[in-house]
Amino acid sequence: MTALADRITPTRFRRDEPVFGGAAGDRPGVWIVRSGHVELGVATPRGGVVIGLRRPGDVEGDIPLLLGIPTPYSARALADTVCLYLSPTAFEELLGRHPALARRWLSSVAQRLATSHGRLISLLGRPLVAQLAGLLVDESEDGTVELPQRTLAAMLGVARPSLNKVLKELERRGLVALGYASIRLLDEDGLRGVADG
Repeated sequence: MTALADRITPTRFRRDEPVFGGAAGDRPGVWIVRSGHVELGVATPRGGVVIGLRRPGDVEGDIPLLLGIPTPYSARALADTVCLYLSPTAFEELLGRHPALARRWLSSVAQRLATSHGRLISLLGRPLVAQLAGLLVDESEDGTVELPQRTLAAMLGVARPSLNKVLKELERRGLVALGYASIRLLDEDGLRGVADG
């Protein structure tokens, strides 16, 4: 941890400011979210698609560095955010000089990839209400999902009116309470049942 602390640079971002990719340029390196939230997205001919969110403690950018490829998506701060930045050179030196840290980092990468694969598999061929219920459970922090509906819609690849209709249905069933840019989970077990059903 001391070796890591000696090589990281705290970097602040305002809400909606690009972190890397897109308007920020490639900016390769490892980004560890210290506070705030970071949205990962890909531009498509039909508009942007949100492919993930990063919260405090989450890591991004290490897998492209390990594979020697450009980062295939961009990132922007969803709120005022602080990230700890580790340059490609510092990352390579850190892993080369500290085998125990390299092993722990590999375990972290494997866990993140397994989680991503699990999420993709869970979304395949399921109705939107089941997809949304599962996403809400996965993205909740202390029983609340603090994301705008446009972000949730982009994560599921659906139009916002379709998402809103399903959210209203979940609210009518007493499973969630809708607020401004937030959704409170009232019955997490019920939502899990919808996601599994």
